[in-house]
Amino acid sequence: LLPRVHTLATAATAIASFLLGAASLAALIPLASCSGGSGGPTKDTTADKGLPVQGTTLTYDPNTLVNNGEPITLEWWLWDGEEQFTAFADAYRKIHPNVEIKVVNQPWDDYWTKLPLALQGDKGPAIFNIHNSHHENILPYCAAYDIDLDAARTDFVGVNGHVIDGRVYYLDYGLMTGLIYYNKTMWSAAGLTEADIPKTWEEFRAVAKKLTINEGGSLSQAGFNFNTSAYVLLLGKHYQSGANLFDKEGKKVQLDTDVVKADLAFLTDLYGVDKVGSPDFGSDSDEAFGQGLSAMTYNWGHYYGSLKDKYPSIDFGTFQTPIGAAGAAPYAYDRCNGESTPGINKNAPAGAQEAAQDFLKFFLTSDELLKNLCLRYSLFPASASLADNDEIAAHPVMKALGSIDRYIWPGPMPATVEDNAKTAVADVLYNGAAAPTALSAAQSAIDADLAKTSFVSVEGDYAHADEAK
Repeated sequence: LLPRVHTLATAATAIASFLLGAASLAALIPLASCSGGSGGPTKDTTADKGLPVQGTTLTYDPNTLVNNGEPITLEWWLWDGEEQFTAFADAYRKIHPNVEIKVVNQPWDDYWTKLPLALQGDKGPAIFNIHNSHHENILPYCAAYDIDLDAARTDFVGVNGHVIDGRVYYLDYGLMTGLIYYNKTMWSAAGLTEADIPKTWEEFRAVAKKLTINEGGSLSQAGFNFNTSAYVLLLGKHYQSGANLFDKEGKKVQLDTDVVKADLAFLTDLYGVDKVGSPDFGSDSDEAFGQGLSAMTYNWGHYYGSLKDKYPSIDFGTFQTPIGAAGAAPYAYDRCNGESTPGINKNAPAGAQEAAQDFLKFFLTSDELLKNLCLRYSLFPASASLADNDEIAAHPVMKALGSIDRYIWPGPMPATVEDNAKTAVADVLYNGAAAPTALSAAQSAIDADLAKTSFVSVEGDYAHADEAK
């Protein structure tokens, strides 16, 4: 999930074409893990199941026969969250025993090579999870949703950003953004309390120094480690200064600017001047924080669940990313991005597509299961019916972030933006490249890639877009 290092969509397409000619599809797609109901699907002869209609405006009526009640098996491909997504498949099968949905979980990097290959024929998964950074690469294989768009607009936020020629091929079930994670044990040991949680970057800088342990020139505890996430923070931080990431036409990136250069200089000064961390100390900042080598790190909401899973003993807290000046709200605290609802394979057999469309309506109207997904990934729910859910509001990440109102979504950003921003920051941190040179190279590469796509930023749809410089 967001944010990650994504394979370029253009590169993925080229790789897919090469591999398709080099080997059979079956040989290319070993499945990492597969789960689903036991015993296989059984014929369903009961249309009226006596169940209530789900949903508010966008609804799902379970009292029907799917595929005329005949047994059918679908595959649902994903790269994470097997337990949470399998819960949807299992709940659906309890209603429609003739429809078995086998959940196939694969590693992220493999997924984006194998999926485009599989979708080229009618043997691929009927359902598959989408990440919008691979929008251009995957959309040609997606069937449009068979739903009432006006109803969807009423029940979900951000629908208009996904409409293409009057149709949608995926939506968002939740929105994610970035924040600071801190080690509470280290925080206390440094004499800090909750009253010291920084609101501004200068306050943050002072706190990071207090949390740093450097004895005799040997760093043993980083006050702040961003070695994995610096480029993600950089792509969001400039919004705080009132600058959009893309130009007014929404087709070219704005990385080689004075705002971004200043933001990158601030980050590199944390290491080079303040000595609160080092590119050579805890190269993977996610692991370094989990292993107790770093007192603070930046990441997006999904990291909360990862920490709970991989490092259950760590006592950590979260707080909103600091801003330039206290008092007034910035143009935006950060960018946000949507976690996408599943895609439907347009090349799947008719019966499989029918079942997938029916399952999609079930997915969109299953509030309890959607709530669990949002809790798993620390998401602002896109479903209006979950907007005031007490469990979500009580989640530590949601409490730290407050309202989604001041987070901007630039649209389904192609992977090239993050890929090249990551390269630029790495060149500065590890190779000693000059920031203007690295940012200029990244901007040129991104613009060249964007010119080959239909991408247009939706920053203009942001509620506070009129405040942009």
